[in-house]
Amino acid sequence: MHTFTAVIGFFLQIPENVPHPDNNTPIDLSDPADLIIYVILPIVAVILVLLWMRKRKQDKRN
Repeated sequence: MHTFTAVIGFFLQIPENVPHPDNNTPIDLSDPADLIIYVILPIVAVILVLLWMRKRKQDKRN
């Protein structure tokens, strides 16, 4: 009975609809969606934050 509960407990621990490291693929930068999501959007976000911080610093000086 102990082995049965251990096996059931093992299978209950593995989520089925969640990506696992063994079924993930690397980022394909030749795909436009991956390029936009992983390269362009982070760069735009950093630029916007830097501009916002600069404007905020200028507003404090005045």
